[in-house]
Amino acid sequence: MSCDGEQLQRSLLSGQWREQAGIASQNVLLQLGKLVADGDFRAYLCSPLANEVLALRSDALNDLSLPIKSWFDFSVPSAGGDYEQELVRLLTAVACLHAFLQANWTGPDLDLHPLSLLDISVEKQSSITEETLQQKAIAELAYAGEPAYHLAPATFLFRLAQILLDLPYHHASSAEWWRMRAWNVHAQLLAEPVAFPSVALEDLENTLADEPDLVGQLWLERGLLDHRQSNDRVALECFVRAARATGLRYELTGALGKRTKFQQADLTQLVLLAESRASNGDSIGEKGEEVPSGVTQGTADELAKKLPETLALNDDTLLEHTEFTSSNPAAPGSRLGHLDPSNQPALQPLDQCILLSLCLNVRNTSPAHGLTTEQMMPYVARVISHPENWSVHTMALLLRSRLEAHRTRTVDRSTLQLQALIDQMPTADSALAERLRLLHALPLPTKWELERELALRFLSLGVVKSALEIFERLEMWEEAVRCWQATEQRDRALSVVRDLLEGRRAEAGAVLARGKASATGPRRAVLDAAREAKLWCLLGELEPERAREHFERAWVVSGETSGRAMRSLGGYFFAREEYAEAMPCLRRAVAINPLFTRSWFILGCACIREEDWEGAREAFARCVTIDDEDAESWNNLASVYLRMKNVPGRNLSQSEQTSHYDDDEQEHLLKADRTAAIPFENKMLAFRALKQGLKFHYENWRMWMNYTIVAMDVGEFAEACRALGRVVEERAAKVGSESVDTDVLDRLVGAATRAASDEHGSTVLSQNEGQNLLRRVDDLFVRIILPRVSSPRIFRARARLLVSQGKVPEALEAYLEGYRTGVAGQMEAGETDLERWREGVREVEDIYDVLVNYGPKVEGSKWKLQARSIVRTFMGRTKDFEDEAEWSRLVELLDGLKQGVGR
Repeated sequence: MSCDGEQLQRSLLSGQWREQAGIASQNVLLQLGKLVADGDFRAYLCSPLANEVLALRSDALNDLSLPIKSWFDFSVPSAGGDYEQELVRLLTAVACLHAFLQANWTGPDLDLHPLSLLDISVEKQSSITEETLQQKAIAELAYAGEPAYHLAPATFLFRLAQILLDLPYHHASSAEWWRMRAWNVHAQLLAEPVAFPSVALEDLENTLADEPDLVGQLWLERGLLDHRQSNDRVALECFVRAARATGLRYELTGALGKRTKFQQADLTQLVLLAESRASNGDSIGEKGEEVPSGVTQGTADELAKKLPETLALNDDTLLEHTEFTSSNPAAPGSRLGHLDPSNQPALQPLDQCILLSLCLNVRNTSPAHGLTTEQMMPYVARVISHPENWSVHTMALLLRSRLEAHRTRTVDRSTLQLQALIDQMPTADSALAERLRLLHALPLPTKWELERELALRFLSLGVVKSALEIFERLEMWEEAVRCWQATEQRDRALSVVRDLLEGRRAEAGAVLARGKASATGPRRAVLDAAREAKLWCLLGELEPERAREHFERAWVVSGETSGRAMRSLGGYFFAREEYAEAMPCLRRAVAINPLFTRSWFILGCACIREEDWEGAREAFARCVTIDDEDAESWNNLASVYLRMKNVPGRNLSQSEQTSHYDDDEQEHLLKADRTAAIPFENKMLAFRALKQGLKFHYENWRMWMNYTIVAMDVGEFAEACRALGRVVEERAAKVGSESVDTDVLDRLVGAATRAASDEHGSTVLSQNEGQNLLRRVDDLFVRIILPRVSSPRIFRARARLLVSQGKVPEALEAYLEGYRTGVAGQMEAGETDLERWREGVREVEDIYDVLVNYGPKVEGSKWKLQARSIVRTFMGRTKDFEDEAEWSRLVELLDGLKQGVGR
């Protein structure tokens, strides 16, 4: 057997069979490769070559507690061994993987039974069943303490694919890519995101350099794996790299158009302009649209019949699609300005996958508000407008359904479209090879995840009974418990969970091995360890009075591998303020599954309570590494930096060193340390952390106040000025002048009026001093503070700023305004508070000095008359204090005016 192994591997990767010129059609390996590429998995897996790969050892199945891998005797070629033997193993792994995808993602139903692949001797046939294989596979697919979904059919095939791909490959370079695909699939079987091994793709990229589409698909799939692990920034880089490789050009811009049937004036509408790289073999349709090679214009109707049904909106107001009235985008100088927004060319299916992935990244990197939906919809609309592939079109319709789920006029179509997508899975309206071709390049959910999403949609609409029926059928007991609690059936929830744990209630059998206690004894359902641990945790949440007992039982049952058990137990201790007990539990939880952000966050809070600052720093740093939009974690990280007395190590991540800020629960820590001996490096780390966090929590005034204080400490006066303005904007309406930290304001004025010069005597143009800062502080007074609040200290600070600018008349008026709003200016006759009167005397003396010093500099000013009036008025209102020693000082002020001089 000889064939071009490189071309065979590329055919498998692309999902399209490539005929190899000069190779005899009788080549057995080539024929088998075509079976796999065309989706005829039963024929391949029943072939003699596949049977050789999956041959059982002579002692296999003697002990069913042994792992599945031990059942087989896979012969592994040496580094200089048989290339074709590796290809046969790779073909078998791909056939098993894609058969599993057919059963769980694309449909139609799989016509293959995993047990039929094993050559089991007659004497052992009674000891192993399809149910046994399913149970073993599900148990082995638990990863990082997270159980795999127990009703996924044909999981034994996926476990076989994993085992085969984990074997060493010395010649088949694409094996690493297939491993990544297997990890992508595995990630979707688990209840929570987990961290998978990193993948080195550079060598494979170099090998495929002559095929840009394969390179683009490689980086697209890598980005999807990062997306599933919440590494959104890395995922975006991969998506952009994929677009660059395939030559896709895209631009989100605007064009004039209408969105409603009764709209009269054209308004600018968001539109995504996109164009694929011109490829050899493509033709142009009648409307100027690119038609992929092999697809003629006459087959368009047949293609439409093979695609999922696109439901119409049928609304009395909204149009089905945005009607663009302009043939050019609104933005001048657009790179894609030659495209007509209403008649764009068709995109290659792979480019459509890239756009849908970029659309996902918009959701992950934008705030949860309406603008996000508006940004995402043009991506989806661009793909839906030209359906080219079954899986791609399904994903586009699913995304549109999600975006329309929260709008009154579109929620009906959203729910019906989701139901239609579920209903079309078992059908065979399109070729299996077409469904599988780009499945790895899409974030398409499994069948059960689609049904779960539909049930959650029902739940959000208040259709609890229909949602509960789906959850019970899918045996998703956590969601079912939510429904029972919503309908006040807590006893029913408790009963079901207890019956499952005690074996009185059997699930569908995916992870249940039925055995007999004795020859005549009752049959009892047996759960796998990860599944049982999860149910014990659920029982602990239903019975809070026995929660600790149940969580600890879950930990023991799982063999100390359940991250869920330790998360629950740590949360239990934390809620009872037993922080020392919570910390080791949470540390075990994050060691098992480090991607669970909430565990890191609670661990950080517990460390703060126990004053373990290094542990808290590590915990919150991991939070912001996983989700760099977590403002609360940035906040707490800054608070920790301001409590640490030593500078953190220099091995910090870049995202951590550009981090920021403090939680309102920790605000007292920050203010208490305003005069503490905190290392300057720590203050800078806190400043950066707060700055980063405020990007995602812009309206939190406490964060802005803390940012103000830290910015002043590190000399970032321009940022402190901006932050103080935000605090005033957020709080002035509620607390008035208390929204202004006058100590900070005075320091800002002092910095702004202190002109800095370099060694040559010229003014230094810094944002944090001199004229540049003066303009910022002046704007702070004029635009933000004075229109909202007033107080004596605010006016005095304003006056000092005006004096530095040479605006003496305005400064004098500001001093007078400050006096009028102060104690002396508002004191009424009959005042009896001695301390308040003494404070008023000091204010009178201050304004007297101001008038004496600045009055003569103001042309036409009647400053003597003003000073005399102020002193006499104050004395007239407070005659009851004539016997106090301070009264003589007021008399001296009047005498000084009579003599024509100051004090």
